[in-house]
Amino acid sequence: MSWLNELLQNDPDPTETREWVESLKAVIDADGPERAHQLLTGMVELTRRAGAHLPFAPTTEYINTIPAHLEPRMSGDQHMEWRIRSIIRWNAMAMVVRANRKPGDLGGHIASFASSATLYDVGFNHFWRGPDGDHPGDLIAVQGHSSPGIYARAFLEGRLTESQLDHFRMEVDGKGVSSYPHPWLMPDFWQLPTVSMGLGPISAIYQARNWKYLEARGLIPKSDRKVWCFMGDGECDEPESLGAISVAGREGLDNLVFVINCNLQRLDGPVRGNGKIIQELEGSFRGAGWNVVKTVWGSYWDPLLAKDTTGQLKRLMMETVDGEYQNCKAFGGAYTREHFFGKYPETAALVANLSDDDIWRLNRGGHDPHKVYAAYDNARQTKGMPTVILAKTVKGYGMGASGESLNPTHQTKKLDDEAVRAFRDRFKIPVSDEQLKDGAVPFYHPGEKSPEVEYMVERRRALGGFLPQRRRKASQNLEAPKLDVFDRLLKSSGDREISTTMAFVQALNVILRDKQVGPRCVPIVADEARTFGMEGLFRQIGIYAPHGQKYKPVDRDQLMYYREDAAGQVLEEGITEAGAFASWMAAATSYSTNDVQMLPFYIYYSMFGFQRIGDSAWQAADMRARGFLLGATAGRTTLNGEGLQHEDGHSHLLAGAIPNCRAYDPTFGFEVAVILQYGMQRMLAEQQDEYYYITLMNENYSHPDMPEGAPDGIIKGMYLLKDAGKPKKGELRVQLLGSGTILREAIAAAELLDKDFGVTSDIWSCPSFTELRRDGYDVERWNRLNPEAKTPRKAYVTELLEGRQGPAIAATDYVRGFADQIRAFVPMRYTVLGTDGFGRSDTRANLRRHFEVDRYYIAHAAIDALAKEGKMTAKDAARAIKLYKIDVDRGNPVGV
Repeated sequence: MSWLNELLQNDPDPTETREWVESLKAVIDADGPERAHQLLTGMVELTRRAGAHLPFAPTTEYINTIPAHLEPRMSGDQHMEWRIRSIIRWNAMAMVVRANRKPGDLGGHIASFASSATLYDVGFNHFWRGPDGDHPGDLIAVQGHSSPGIYARAFLEGRLTESQLDHFRMEVDGKGVSSYPHPWLMPDFWQLPTVSMGLGPISAIYQARNWKYLEARGLIPKSDRKVWCFMGDGECDEPESLGAISVAGREGLDNLVFVINCNLQRLDGPVRGNGKIIQELEGSFRGAGWNVVKTVWGSYWDPLLAKDTTGQLKRLMMETVDGEYQNCKAFGGAYTREHFFGKYPETAALVANLSDDDIWRLNRGGHDPHKVYAAYDNARQTKGMPTVILAKTVKGYGMGASGESLNPTHQTKKLDDEAVRAFRDRFKIPVSDEQLKDGAVPFYHPGEKSPEVEYMVERRRALGGFLPQRRRKASQNLEAPKLDVFDRLLKSSGDREISTTMAFVQALNVILRDKQVGPRCVPIVADEARTFGMEGLFRQIGIYAPHGQKYKPVDRDQLMYYREDAAGQVLEEGITEAGAFASWMAAATSYSTNDVQMLPFYIYYSMFGFQRIGDSAWQAADMRARGFLLGATAGRTTLNGEGLQHEDGHSHLLAGAIPNCRAYDPTFGFEVAVILQYGMQRMLAEQQDEYYYITLMNENYSHPDMPEGAPDGIIKGMYLLKDAGKPKKGELRVQLLGSGTILREAIAAAELLDKDFGVTSDIWSCPSFTELRRDGYDVERWNRLNPEAKTPRKAYVTELLEGRQGPAIAATDYVRGFADQIRAFVPMRYTVLGTDGFGRSDTRANLRRHFEVDRYYIAHAAIDALAKEGKMTAKDAARAIKLYKIDVDRGNPVGV
């Protein structure tokens, strides 16, 4: 035992140490390593209590976590499963190769699924439950680049046609299948969008957490269902991949399994060429409280490890870096004999009787169904903690010289004819040379009544149905509260001044009291509830904490103390916008994953929404999320003291780019109430796949009564707040448009114009320039495509402003591009003011003067527009500059 000799080299009492080692070896021989581990754990604890510092070792040897003698017996017909797996491999390869032998450079990936086929196959055949029986079904987050393999399986199952496979990445005409998992494009198939990389893992964590939350609140029954998330080892470099693993460990999410395909290669080359990614990930996950199962070596290694009495093979395995492991698979058995086993006489002797081909066939754990089965079984039985399976594989497995374990493998989309034939021969696919003539790569289906297909279907039937499959709608609609329940917000606030943030909080309290919708509300904050005046919810409905509250809160003697509860309703996520959004998305898709409609409200600093987690916002759209996003302290001049990084002048442009996100910038409490009620009606009662972004401000002011007939205009994006009446002869008139708090500056500007220049104003509230733009371009398109229509359609903006007198001036707390979206549909001279440039700290009045959106700049813009139309003069515009003390030499606020 060379390792023992090394251990004893500097030992002060080698005889005693040897006796301890021999005693422990006797325990291992008699009672097994598990008993030895138990004894060592006790001794470590005793030593620590005596004051010794024994640092935690986060990693174990570079071998399988589950030893061969403890592997459970694998059920099923393994030869049949290999046949099925081989056919799926072929069809997955054929999809990509056929697509890229057509014109158009469609792309696709072969190598990722080639390395992970066994990982998926074992799950589909033995572990993953469908929702067709009494079980609610598991959720599978498929690693995006492996989608061809999932399609290939569904093809054999009869769920997809050959035509659909042949139109891989050709979706425009409705015939094909999507490049990656996209529920928006395949709403009955994919459960979770997982590309962009990194979003799948964090989504999976919060999906699993959401199930625990719903179980704790009695909204879904407890079950043993799991979220299985597949990802690549290279994907772990994304911050979102590992950034929330401590949440899963801390909350004991034993309904969560990560399967990390450790093929040691990312897109351009090795993941950790100079290190060992499996060891690195083991340390990260174990430190975060996960059950870590390493599946490194396949069964062909078991005899060699059993013969490794000196421990030198294990030492070699630990010493070898991933870049060298890649070489061993790329260059074959002879290379591996010389450059791996040949490093030590002891390890060279272990393979002396093996041929080079035998050495090349030494398989990795992720390609051995028995090892994968053992790992999955361990995950299934683990209680109290999530599980991560680190499965070592070969990227491009089966691609031979065209890509197996080579750096360009990820980008390989085309195989030449020789490589296709080699692939066929390796996996024994009954496709003849004649069928492969002239570059043909046919799909292979053994027939609906073939033993392979019948076996697949029977396995899925036994496990509760096909996967992946997605539920489009919840089985039960929810009745949304009527608008009149928000009666307090629909009326004038009188002398009472409130912000739209507080109007939202009042509306939320009304919704929480609704018997049907209230229990389905999920208020979510990223550690800013007190900022937004929501601390009253702590005592009212409690903060969800899976283990309850184990301490007395320091503010327990106050009315709004910090109350945590195992059945709490508020999700206080801590300082993590990405995590809070993933939590929102899990609740926002509960109608599909759980057949239980939930209504999540995630409130946050608007600047830290779409700008910070915009990729996730698109993921939510793809996943058909339903819920409310509340961008609080919004606008570039409303949050007056925080400075550049907190002041939002562009979130509405980002939100407006997402097709099924409906964005609003309300000014008054009644507008907030109307939007909330309409959104609930659409999402809960009608089950429309859309979500809502509402910006809220922290500026207090009085709110008027809701004008008669306003709700329809609020939803469409614009309504007449104040009508100056029929113009008198010779009267000068302007149209003033605004949203958010700057609408109030427009109202004040109207008073200035009337007092100082005798100009009257119609005042328009525009809660959604985004909705107005969408309507306008829908109308423009319809007119363009229907040139012979008797009556062309008109944009809603055009209908409202047509026939109105004077130029139009729009001002908002956002960049000019926001209100400028409707320019094409405004039937008069149109001037837009906005907050372009960097934000900064100051008073609201100074900030609005700086960005040139205050009442004085609005009034001057109106005079200038009238002058340009010849209704006033340049002298009038100059007088306005002097009267309103506008500094014309101060420089452009957009300048840097």
